[in-house]
Amino acid sequence: MSGRAENSGGISREKSSTSGRPSEERRSFLGVLLALGSFCVGALLSVPLIRFALFPLLRRTTELEPSPLGRLTDLSSLTEPLAKTIHVEQLDGWRKAVSEKTVYVTKDSHGQLCTLSSICPHLGCTVPWVSAKKEFVCPCHGAVFAPDGSRISGPSLRGMDSLETTTEDGQLLVRFQYFRQLVSDKEAMD
Repeated sequence: MSGRAENSGGISREKSSTSGRPSEERRSFLGVLLALGSFCVGALLSVPLIRFALFPLLRRTTELEPSPLGRLTDLSSLTEPLAKTIHVEQLDGWRKAVSEKTVYVTKDSHGQLCTLSSICPHLGCTVPWVSAKKEFVCPCHGAVFAPDGSRISGPSLRGMDSLETTTEDGQLLVRFQYFRQLVSDKEAMD
């Protein structure tokens, strides 16, 4: 009997070990399949999140289009700077902003039309034209500029910033741009 017990015990062991292998193989195959499926779903779900996070870094801001200021014939007889309001549309990341900016159409030291930004190069205040004094005077820190935008006095390190202008069909067009403040050289900001 003891031989049978061993035999039957040996047989039962063999059966359990052979019957365990396919079960383990199925489990490991299902585990691998589940892991692969989870990885694929995770990768698919992470693509929009990664794109959302990197979009502002990869996308440049909108290129500003030139804005019309008026007919050259009307502007050529200027005796003092003329304030003009332009609309600037910018796309920054996902946000689209339309703002109004004031620019001054004036004549430079050679008598040619030029356009000046109303933003003070010192700390960014809006600089108004003071007709009584025939000067631009910054209300924030007292910087004073000549009618052509050159610096007369005050804390500003440079004169008012001139903007790029073009003419098309007898119209004066200006391309608005922001410049770095608190520096002596005019540096455009992208």
